[in-house]
Amino acid sequence: MSAGLFGLLDDVAAIAKLAAASIDDVGAAAGRATTKAAGVVIDDTAVTPQYVHGLAAERELPIVKQIAVGSIRNKLLIILPVALLLSEFLPGLLPIILMAGGTFLAYEGAHKVWHLFSKHDDHATPVTEVSPEAEKKMIAGAVRTDLILSAEIMVIALDTVKDESFWARLAILVVVAIVITVAVYGVVALIVKMDDTGLLLAQRPSALAQRVGRGLVAAMPRVLSALSIIGTVAMLWVGGHILLVNIHEVGWWNAPYEWVHDIEHDIKHAVHGFAGATLAWLANTGISAVIGLVVGSVVVMIVRVLPFSGDKDPIERYDADEPAAATEAPAQPPTQSPEPE
Repeated sequence: MSAGLFGLLDDVAAIAKLAAASIDDVGAAAGRATTKAAGVVIDDTAVTPQYVHGLAAERELPIVKQIAVGSIRNKLLIILPVALLLSEFLPGLLPIILMAGGTFLAYEGAHKVWHLFSKHDDHATPVTEVSPEAEKKMIAGAVRTDLILSAEIMVIALDTVKDESFWARLAILVVVAIVITVAVYGVVALIVKMDDTGLLLAQRPSALAQRVGRGLVAAMPRVLSALSIIGTVAMLWVGGHILLVNIHEVGWWNAPYEWVHDIEHDIKHAVHGFAGATLAWLANTGISAVIGLVVGSVVVMIVRVLPFSGDKDPIERYDADEPAAATEAPAQPPTQSPEPE
């Protein structure tokens, strides 16, 4: 009986070692997949702060939290099961779905460029001060954009571990989804609260802390404005790159991809080392952004002529259509002082 017990314990120990090794393998594979998707992760981080630009301080973190919750739902409840099922049964549909997402990102970026050049003033009223409905629509727009970026991240990660078993892929992608969401929105939360941190430092007795705090407060508007521009460029870049790569992947049109690949190759041969690799990447990025801008502009023009066109952003729609109802009190008739008796 004791021999049977020791044998059982040996089996349990062997299973535990196997499980630990599997966990290590999942962690290592998740790390590789996350690293490969790092470019899109940076884009996601740059895109999100523009949605809280100009909001009241007390609404910044709650809105970031709602977008983060929407992001993890996108990854775990929508993208993950769809990506796994398609990779098992219809792998040929993944590039087409990615191209649809890339076109949407290009449209979003081109629409923001169009808005920048078609209006001389920006939104004067933060969306949280317009109405709760406007805030909900803005958050929904942010989660919708995150869905496309998250899909690209998850598909890149899936491609990295496509040779693993189904359950290993599932575990790895769950880890990637959680780690990336926490990292992206943790950084976003730090960015949007930079000015509050600066105010706290400015109230410290230390002269150095005060200088750093005042510097953070002064830099915050410029940082958010820069991130808004970076986010728009990122939409165009990622959208154009998705279209460039996946049109080649499905074999519809190989010439653009091969042309860009040749340019990268020539740059790397002309300029050796890190500088050459950087210039080649910049060339690919610039061409992808131009492709995204061209495709997105075409979609913007098509959408604008449709009878059910809804191409305005929620913030713009409320600012343009309901300024008086949302931000101004109704006019009151002038009061007259009583005449002296």
